[in-house]
Amino acid sequence: MSLSPAFLDELRARTSLSTLIGRTVKVQKAGREYKACCPFHNEKTPSFTINDEKGFYHCFGCGAHGDAIRWMTDHRGLPFMEAVKELAQAAGMDVPAPDPRAAKRAEQARGLHDVMAAAQGFFEEQLGGIEGAEARAYLQQRGIAAGTARTFGFGFSPDGRGRLKTALKEFGEPLLIEAGLLIDPDGAEPDGGNARKRDSYDRFRGRLMLPIRDIRGRVIAFGGRILGAGEPKYLNSPDTPLFDKGRTLYNIDRASPASRQTGRIIVVEGYMDVIALAQAGFEESVAPLGTALTEHQIERLWKMADVPILCFDGDSAGQKAAIRAATRALPLLRPGMSLAFATLPAGQDPDDLIRAEGPAAMEAVLGAAEPLVERLWKYEQAAAPLDTPEQRAALKQRLSAITDAIAHPDVRAHYVHAFRERYDALFFARAAFQPRHQRGGGSARSGWQRDRRGNWKPPLPPAGSEARAIGASGMEQRLLRAVLASLLRHPDQIALHREMLIGLRIADTVLAELLNAMIAASFSKETVETGGLLTILGQGEVYNMAKGMLRADTFTFTPHGSKADSDRVRRDLDEAIRVMAQGPELEAALAEATRRARDDLNEDSFAEQQRVRKLKLDHDRRLAELAQSEDII
Repeated sequence: MSLSPAFLDELRARTSLSTLIGRTVKVQKAGREYKACCPFHNEKTPSFTINDEKGFYHCFGCGAHGDAIRWMTDHRGLPFMEAVKELAQAAGMDVPAPDPRAAKRAEQARGLHDVMAAAQGFFEEQLGGIEGAEARAYLQQRGIAAGTARTFGFGFSPDGRGRLKTALKEFGEPLLIEAGLLIDPDGAEPDGGNARKRDSYDRFRGRLMLPIRDIRGRVIAFGGRILGAGEPKYLNSPDTPLFDKGRTLYNIDRASPASRQTGRIIVVEGYMDVIALAQAGFEESVAPLGTALTEHQIERLWKMADVPILCFDGDSAGQKAAIRAATRALPLLRPGMSLAFATLPAGQDPDDLIRAEGPAAMEAVLGAAEPLVERLWKYEQAAAPLDTPEQRAALKQRLSAITDAIAHPDVRAHYVHAFRERYDALFFARAAFQPRHQRGGGSARSGWQRDRRGNWKPPLPPAGSEARAIGASGMEQRLLRAVLASLLRHPDQIALHREMLIGLRIADTVLAELLNAMIAASFSKETVETGGLLTILGQGEVYNMAKGMLRADTFTFTPHGSKADSDRVRRDLDEAIRVMAQGPELEAALAEATRRARDDLNEDSFAEQQRVRKLKLDHDRRLAELAQSEDII
């Protein structure tokens, strides 16, 4: 819908901004303006100013700025049109209908909202009556305070087929059926001529009722919990014109403004988890509605916090739900937007934990939330045995499937790098100097050798966290620049060497940023040309360095204008990258072998130190040959 500037200006003029903000924030008169502690960041001295005359607010601390509509979207978390509608209703204005069909839909929605509000009133009334005694006892048993019950709008549906239908008969059966409050046993089927039409009946019977509200706090559906034996334990309204369970989150109307204060949003498994958390002070809690977390719900969560915390039960079902949510989030990931995972103690839900140990224990669980990358790594690592080379290769394949699902190239490149670091640390760097009896037995790892006494000695480890970064020496710097220049001129080679390139640690931050940009670009489905790489780099220090590397006099394996075949380019780059990567590896291995020889000098430790020293000398010789090669022009 397109709204005219005149309508929006009139809406702002009719809205008292200080009154609007004062509903949720304590404001004080300060001359012709109002002041308050900023609701968008924590502060003790007021720096948030409200100017009714000019119709805007401004925070001199964090820079938050906007008008009445912006307040509703940023602080309340409402979509733009929802914010306009709510302000217009308060100001006594009608939002222009774009066309007759939209007006008809709006009128229909208003009718459904009226029905749901009436049903909510009926359920609340029944909870306070004689028939609601069992439901009230259940609430007391669960430790739900009277104030909490009122806040969340608990009610009760009597155990009868037509109690609600009779109470709301003035709305008519068709509207009650459309709202999901009645079940039509004939559905959309024809009446079959003379066939007798069966009567509709109440959907919710003998249940503790909870209203499900939209972002504006309007009742759009219900959830009912059975009291006593019976199935299903929880029953939700069906999808209706007001309610789409895959796009709605329970308690979003209260959690959205609360998340602005705390800077986080907590996702738990069900209604009662949300209510227990809110009663303990964690008002920024929501829950999906009987389904796994959907893409639409994840996007809605990101409007409230960059990294929502998913807090599911520690049992198998809870952890499977967490992984399903993690998998669904992968294609949506973008810079800054992710998920975190907090795991409750086994056999406990939020209510159990808070009752047993108090809110501080819940806060500790949330504070220990794991990043998405760590949760995925741990899940795949524990998914199958890792005793054989084939099983370890299968882990690598599963990790590749995860990274392939990430659409954003920069995020994907960082996940590839993070998984590669963890994989190498698990199977290479950590085990390289670990005695065989401490590695759980099994056959020898590839590359291990026996000494003359029959003892196994480890292979040289690949670069790990202890290895220095590449580029400390002049020869390394020259070779590194030659490699990057060749990749710039032959971008098709980046993907072919990507696995080795991702493992390189480069000392020069500008060169490292250039390589990261090229790796990220290589994930594109379309082949990136040299010009495209420069466009991606934009303007700045990295761009200038890349432009310089493309000059004809730059050190490179493939001089400008060369028609060198791709096999030769690939072969030369492969050797150069391997030599660069081996430098830090050998340096770390030599330091470790020297330490061993110093701590326990014997024939084996001395021989090992000399072996590694020789390998290091051979590497340095090959590095010098490559750096001074005529192939590098």
